[in-house]
Amino acid sequence: MTLPSVLIRPAHPVDAVAIVGLLDPYVAEGIVLPRTAAEVSASAGDFLVAESNGLVVGAVAVRDYGHYLVEIRSLVVSSAVAGQGLGSELVAAAVGLARERGARRVFALTLRPGLFERQHFLQVDRDLFPQKVWADCIHCPKRCRCDEVAVALDLNSAAERAERARSAAP
Repeated sequence: MTLPSVLIRPAHPVDAVAIVGLLDPYVAEGIVLPRTAAEVSASAGDFLVAESNGLVVGAVAVRDYGHYLVEIRSLVVSSAVAGQGLGSELVAAAVGLARERGARRVFALTLRPGLFERQHFLQVDRDLFPQKVWADCIHCPKRCRCDEVAVALDLNSAAERAERARSAAP
């Protein structure tokens, strides 16, 4: 399936089942943590979805840890549209949402750091985010053998400001 047009929009509670359906294959592979439809529905305001031809084909969430720190999490794309740049579009949209919410630093734990590095994220030490470790990692089955890489983007960095200026230029 190629993407004729994609709309990235805020998720609604009714999108929860579709989002969980996208998450489930990644959960089975140990790539993302499981979420129930009730959890997703309750936090729908923190999710963005990619919609194509009326179908939800991708999703991403943000989590605000306070102190201007926001995590990008639950990034998933339908296997039918994987490899077409939708993951990058969702990351960019999540960074935009984090910025709108006043974040100064955005981070993620990922198995695909290159996806984030193309958007100016830098690899950093996971220990910089004890909030994440105590909130989620403590419950993760891979906690003692974690293979994820921490990446972060400082929203006030010179590179970030230059990228925003380039993308805003006509």
